[in-house]
Amino acid sequence: MKIEILTLFPALCEAVLSESILGRARAGGLVEISARNIRDYTKDKHRRVDDAPYGGGYGMIMQAQPIADCFAALCADWGCRPHLVYLSPQGKALTQTRCRELAALPYLALLCGHYEGVDERVLEALADEEISIGDYVLTGGELPALVLCDAIARLLPGVLPADEVFREESHFAGLLEHPQYTRPPVWEGRTVPAVLREGNHALQQRWKKEQALARTRRKRPDLLTRTNTPEEENKLC
Repeated sequence: MKIEILTLFPALCEAVLSESILGRARAGGLVEISARNIRDYTKDKHRRVDDAPYGGGYGMIMQAQPIADCFAALCADWGCRPHLVYLSPQGKALTQTRCRELAALPYLALLCGHYEGVDERVLEALADEEISIGDYVLTGGELPALVLCDAIARLLPGVLPADEVFREESHFAGLLEHPQYTRPPVWEGRTVPAVLREGNHALQQRWKKEQALARTRRKRPDLLTRTNTPEEENKLC
């Protein structure tokens, strides 16, 4: 899979993309992720990419031309038109289901706005969808783009040691993840559940499913109403 981040701050993106699991996945050729500087495509002699909004208002708006030319150059370099996502607080909320769907695409481009956003016309012309990572506003789309890269990349074959690593995680099957523990078996009077310290794998799996369901009911009951019928809940027990 190839992912390109269209941004005014490629160094910020590169600092994150070079570390930990993402960095190892890139180094191992399991995913190609890079950042392209939108400012390189401006036709302004002072390298400006923004201007004041029509109709008044605070802040500056990123111009359509540099973004459009940046995306056109990407398409030419790749020899295809990637699916373009604009990271925006006005977009649909990012979910694990959408991450799995995006992870199945061969080519993906992520557009990062800045200042007060981007000219609406370039979104109308180019954006395939808008995605939000939460109901709050950040100074730019770089952090949401990096969140999306991380969420997608870890689903790709070989990035994690086995599919089971993420199949038991929160949200993968519509439930939160069960509690987890490590050594020592007793810490400040708190003991690891006995079932996890014994060798019965079947009982451990049953315990994990029961705990996942109980935790979801307690913390995020909306997930159950969204994904599971009462009959399906009973099966999880």
